[in-house]
Amino acid sequence: MDMMPGRSPKPKVVVIGGTYVDMAIRCGQIPSPGQKVAGSALSYTITGPGPNQAVEAALCGCDVHLISKVGGDPFAHMAKNILSEYKVNTDFVYNAEAKNTGLVVTFVNAEGENASCYYPGANSALQTLDITEAEQMISEADVCLIHGQLPQKAIVSALRCAELYGVKVILNPARPLEQQSQAASDLPIEYFKANILIPNLYEAADITEQSAANIRTAKMIGSDLVARGVDSTVITMGRRGCMVVDRNSADHIPAFEIELVNHTGRGDAFAGALAAYCAVENDVRAAVKFASAAGALACTKFGSIEALPTKADIIELLQKEDIGQQ
Repeated sequence: MDMMPGRSPKPKVVVIGGTYVDMAIRCGQIPSPGQKVAGSALSYTITGPGPNQAVEAALCGCDVHLISKVGGDPFAHMAKNILSEYKVNTDFVYNAEAKNTGLVVTFVNAEGENASCYYPGANSALQTLDITEAEQMISEADVCLIHGQLPQKAIVSALRCAELYGVKVILNPARPLEQQSQAASDLPIEYFKANILIPNLYEAADITEQSAANIRTAKMIGSDLVARGVDSTVITMGRRGCMVVDRNSADHIPAFEIELVNHTGRGDAFAGALAAYCAVENDVRAAVKFASAAGALACTKFGSIEALPTKADIIELLQKEDIGQQ
């Protein structure tokens, strides 16, 4: 991928996604109901699809703006400060003063197993008006990357705004916050106007009401989603790679062979790198290979933002892969 360092202006990516603080507590064992256990370590880190994907796009050389919502608490300042350190613009990271910043509390035991509880907090307060205020900034973007786990009205508003200005949209159709505990429900028609839909296999199966069994099933599910209106569907399948389906063909792109340390950041690294590539080149399959390398590298380290690879890291892995195939 030639992001052309001398090119001016930089490719511009707008990321719309939830912001959370991950509070991880290490303990000998995960407590059962009514049980108290002593913790041995505590860490706070900013996480969530919004910050993670925005930082990945910034590490790939893009000018990145994040649209998200944090609370009226100290975590809000922490989130904005960390994002600024990674050169992510936070002008449209709004404050919901009456709410807390989204929080994930994770218990990690001696074997590395974990149990988590998440609280959406201010993420559930992202509104259509917040998107409208960012309209001009969205209109100037090369790519708008949207993660669906936010209030659906805000997502639909962002999709309409991007369509109005002809901005390329990459959408992860994760279930909206207000539908987390509900059975499968129909997605708004605006979701299928996205240029690239990037569900994982289980999300894609949920949308099309099919079973998520294997790579062949992924091809059928992808074709179904393209028939509903999207230009391309990229179904992510973790270690099994990705299925890329458009009106011309369906191609399986294998995952990179890496030593798996922690798979938490794979999806966000993939999405952020995909957006960065698509902001420069209109080649979905090459973009997916670039993004797959980013996702693989994110699995080689612990952490969320700290584990995200730079553009140079990704290019190095791609070059090693090319040499290995010669």
